[in-house]
Amino acid sequence: MKKICIVGGCGHVGLPLGLVLADRGFEVTLLDINKTAVDLINSGIVPFQEEGAGELLKKEINKNLFVTDNSDVVKVQDVVIFITGTPVDEHHNPKIHEVLNVVEKYLPLMHKEQLIILRSTIYPGTTEIIEQKLQNFFGVQPKLAFCPERILQGKGIEEIQNLPQIVSAVNDEARKEAAEIFSKIAPKVIHLEPVEAELSKLMLNTWRYLEFAIANQFYMMVEDKGLDFYKIFDAMKEDYPRAKTFCKAGLAAGPCLFKDTMQLSAFYRNQFFLGQSAMLVNEGLPNFLVSQLEKKMGSLKNKKVALLGMTFKANNDDIRESLSFKIKKELEFKLAEVLPSDPYLKNTYKLDDVLADCDAVILGVPHNEYLNLQINKPYVDCWNVWK
Repeated sequence: MKKICIVGGCGHVGLPLGLVLADRGFEVTLLDINKTAVDLINSGIVPFQEEGAGELLKKEINKNLFVTDNSDVVKVQDVVIFITGTPVDEHHNPKIHEVLNVVEKYLPLMHKEQLIILRSTIYPGTTEIIEQKLQNFFGVQPKLAFCPERILQGKGIEEIQNLPQIVSAVNDEARKEAAEIFSKIAPKVIHLEPVEAELSKLMLNTWRYLEFAIANQFYMMVEDKGLDFYKIFDAMKEDYPRAKTFCKAGLAAGPCLFKDTMQLSAFYRNQFFLGQSAMLVNEGLPNFLVSQLEKKMGSLKNKKVALLGMTFKANNDDIRESLSFKIKKELEFKLAEVLPSDPYLKNTYKLDDVLADCDAVILGVPHNEYLNLQINKPYVDCWNVWK
């Protein structure tokens, strides 16, 4: 079996992939500059919520799975997988240099026989740029592939093994080797050209972001008129198959959806008006929720508001790009005292304490712990958990 190194391997994308590869017999090294995460994983502790990770880690650590912050391990690998994706800057433009800088950092440790795989979401054309850099360094065309991850955070181990894997590469040799690896862990391999694969990942995330935006726009439209959105929503969906996939309203947050929509907009010369409108809707929902509470309370000045759920999604401990923090800032701007509570986060208030002490409640994220609460104070719940 090939020796595989995952650069940036201790995060939400790298660790599930490394565990599954190790479980299938590959010798996997997770390389990460995050010393805290390296130490935790080496001690058998998963540093974030990921279903099934604990069991696999105990089984594979120091057997087929190794974790280090020593970059010299790259030298002896057959395959090097880069997890770094493309973020956007404060003007919503792609920052492709972050990906390029990581690859360039490890170039002196790599050699032309290695298969190099880009894994996280990247801006269209990035694979081609990296191919040229590698070719200039090695003197020959590199074995370079782009194989985007498409997993749901927290369920990565399950989905890696049950969802098709898109494989693209700059030449047939790289495509064949990458397909051989992923065919060991995925039920099906789908081949695309690199720019097609790059666009496929962006379009998938953007499609999801647009779905949320439609639901959120309808929610704000209906609720602003004093009507019950979910009464209409339930009537539309009942026994009507074409509305089966219609989303509920909710905070569209996290490290991918907004970012990738903005990347797609940049790709189309900032003329992706549908995506830009979706951003305005989804990013505007926190302000609308605060205004809903303000209508109920008259004024939020000096009121204690319990904000339940601070992560970006339910039943998870990841706060990246969480819109609950935007709600918190808006409440503070209204001079309210905010009491954040989240069972998955340290340094937040206990649920019983905030419910006893608060004047009102906003549901930020519908964790399972909140589903059966009986709220006897003014509240706002765009998720329709407290019907």
